[in-house]
Amino acid sequence: MKTKIFCDIADLKSIKLYNKKKIVDGFTTNPSLMRLAGANNYKNYCLKILKICRKKPISFEVFADNQKKMLYQAYKINKWAKNIYVKIPVVNSKGIFMGKVIKELSSKGIKLNITAVYTFEQTKKILNCLDKKTKSIISIFAGRMADKGKDPVPIFKKSISLTKRYKNIEILWASTREAYNFIQAKQLKCNIITMPPKVINKVSSFGKSSKALTLDTVKGFLIDSNKSKFKI
Repeated sequence: MKTKIFCDIADLKSIKLYNKKKIVDGFTTNPSLMRLAGANNYKNYCLKILKICRKKPISFEVFADNQKKMLYQAYKINKWAKNIYVKIPVVNSKGIFMGKVIKELSSKGIKLNITAVYTFEQTKKILNCLDKKTKSIISIFAGRMADKGKDPVPIFKKSISLTKRYKNIEILWASTREAYNFIQAKQLKCNIITMPPKVINKVSSFGKSSKALTLDTVKGFLIDSNKSKFKI
């Protein structure tokens, strides 16, 4: 099974560049990436992205914090293009599970990306709310989990085992920190991994021999020492 690579970025120039790359199967964004990219008007900025990314799947996240407003935003976002997955956080800022929102949108055939997932219990609750006929993604934040000393692999194993019989439900490895995470995701048979451009670039160079890696490293040290004109 192929583990699809999504590019996690909101910068227009980067999207234009990576949309042309065969290695990239889709895109994910979030409000923080939008802000970093300089977006002021959320809708207008998303529409600019959609002019570039017309076919590959792309996730745009709601930023409301209550169910009513979240639903309103989700319906609006969904109308912008057919390749959109509407990103819904598993809970709001008060820790309330967004099951009602997930269930209503999924039952209407709206493609969802349920984000900020950190436990197998959350995966189970999400799956119970999803219409199995509607395409959906469950994004598990592996990198942020690992940053806090927690092993994300067991959660992925359980979540993938739980959802594998549903062809429309995909598990996504999120908050990727290093290129080797792609190998881990593939070994787990994870459906998707999303990563920033710098990590995608590293994955693109997979296959170098140990000898070549050693030479590249030593040459890099030599170049920097010569530039610094070090003497002993």
